[in-house]
Amino acid sequence: MLLSSVISNMALSGRPSLPSLFLLILFLVPLNYANSGGIKFDLIHRNHLERNSLHGGPQLSRLSRLIAGDVVRLRAISDRQSSRFINNGGFRRRVQERRTDRPNCSDGGRSSSNRRHDVAGVLPMNSAADYGVGQYLVRFMVGSPPQKFALIADTGSDLTWMNCNYRCRGLGPRPACRRRMRAGVFQADRSASFRTLPCSSSQCKIDLAGMFSLSQCPSPAAPCAYDYRYSDGSAAAGIFANETITFTLSDRRRTKLRNVLVGCTQTAGGQSFVAGDGVLGLGYSNYSVAVAAARRFGGKFSYCLVDHLSPKNISSYLVFGSPESSAAAVSVRKLRYTRLVLGAIPPFYTVNLRGISIGASMLGIPPETWNLNGVGGVILDSGMSLTALTLPAYRPVMSALKRSLAVYRRLDLDIGPLEYCFNSTGFDESAVPRVAFHFAGGARFEPPVKSYVIDAAAGVKCLGFVAAAWPGASVIGNIMQQNNLWEIDLVNGRLGFGASSCT
Repeated sequence: MLLSSVISNMALSGRPSLPSLFLLILFLVPLNYANSGGIKFDLIHRNHLERNSLHGGPQLSRLSRLIAGDVVRLRAISDRQSSRFINNGGFRRRVQERRTDRPNCSDGGRSSSNRRHDVAGVLPMNSAADYGVGQYLVRFMVGSPPQKFALIADTGSDLTWMNCNYRCRGLGPRPACRRRMRAGVFQADRSASFRTLPCSSSQCKIDLAGMFSLSQCPSPAAPCAYDYRYSDGSAAAGIFANETITFTLSDRRRTKLRNVLVGCTQTAGGQSFVAGDGVLGLGYSNYSVAVAAARRFGGKFSYCLVDHLSPKNISSYLVFGSPESSAAAVSVRKLRYTRLVLGAIPPFYTVNLRGISIGASMLGIPPETWNLNGVGGVILDSGMSLTALTLPAYRPVMSALKRSLAVYRRLDLDIGPLEYCFNSTGFDESAVPRVAFHFAGGARFEPPVKSYVIDAAAGVKCLGFVAAAWPGASVIGNIMQQNNLWEIDLVNGRLGFGASSCT
C-alpha cells in the first residue's frame, strides 16, 4: 500500500494510495509476555470504516483499489529482484542495491537506565481510512524538544522522514518555508538535536547511496540530499540528518533514541503521502528505525494482526522488545520458529519455504520456486494485502482449491488479477482443505480458511491469491498473516509465529 522504499525499477515501494489492508508489519512476540518489556504500538485496521459497506459495489470497489496497490508493489519487488540477477548485484548509482551489511542489533551487554527492558513503550497506531487509503499512521515524536507527527508505517522501507522546514526562521514567505506554522511539519530549526550530514562525507556518498542520496555537493559542509521516487509516481526530496526520537513508556516515563537517521523532506508529492506527515521506515537496514529500536530493546520486534475486517475498537500491536503491560499481552497457542533470511532482498524480510500442502497432500512445486539464492524466494510483507505466488506455485494451489469450491456458482467479476470468485450462499469453510506453508526446519504455518477464501462483498467470496511473474519472489501478504503473532528476531536471525486472536 504505500511507499516502500525505492523507486524506479527497483524501488520496493509500490503501495499506492489504495487501501492495502493494513500496513504495518509484522513480527512477533514471545509466548509469555506478562513479565517482560518493550515498545508497543497500537494497530487499528484500516478496513473498519468500510465495514458497513460490505454489500456489492462499495466493497468490490474497495477490493479493486486494494488489488491495484498490490499489483504495483509486486511489480516493484519483481523488478528489484530481477535486477539483482541480471546485473549480479551491480546497479547504476541511482538504482543500486542497498548495503546488505548485517546491522548489529545487540547492545553489547551494556545496561543502563536508558536500556530498561522491564517497561513497554507505547505509540498509538491508527488506520488512515479517513483519507481513503490503506495505510497505518504511528504517532511519533522527533526532535528536542519532541515534535509530534503521524507517520505512515512501512516495513518495506528503511528511511524515516517527515515533512520539514529547514533554515526558515526569519526568511519570510519563500516557497520552501510557507508551511512554517502548519501542524505536521517538522521545524528543524527548533530542535536542539537536529544535525545534518555533510554531502562530502563517505556516509553520504557511499553508505546512503542505496537510499538515493544525491551526488550534488555545492560545498563540503552542505547537507546530504536525497530524492526518492516511488513506483506509484510519488516522490520525496530533502536532506538527511541525525535526530532524537522519543518513545513514551507504559509507566509514563520516556526513553530516547539518539542519533537516528531521519529525512527532512522539503518537497513531497503523490498519493502515497496524503494520509501522513511522513513515513516510518521499518525495513531491515543499518539506518532503519526498526533496527535502532530493536537494538535498544533486545534485538527483536513483533506484531499481531487482527482479522482484517475487525471494527475500530479492536486493536493489535507493534512491539519492540517484549511487552510488560497486560494491555499488550496476547494469548498465543505456541510459537514455531524458522530461519529468517536478512539482506536477501533488502529491506524486506525473507524466509526459506520448503513447500505448500493442501489438505494432506504436498503439492508438486519445483524446489527452485523457493530458492532465495537462485531466482525465487518468499517475502513476508505487511504492506501487501493479498498473497502472491509465482506461477510454478500459483497454478497447483489454485487448481486444488478450485476443485473444492466447484459446488458453488462461479461469478464472472472483474476484480483485477483475482481469478476465482463465487456465490458464497451456504458456504461451509469446513469443506475447504487447509492450506499449509512448510518452512525450513519443519515449522508449519496453517492460516485460517478466511485468510485465503476472502470476503469480497455480501454473498461473494474470492480466492485471495494473485499470480506473480516467474522468475521472481512470492509474497505472503497481511491477510494471510492475520490472527497470528509474528516475531522478528534480528539478533538470532529467526522468525517466530503462532495463532492468536491478537487481542
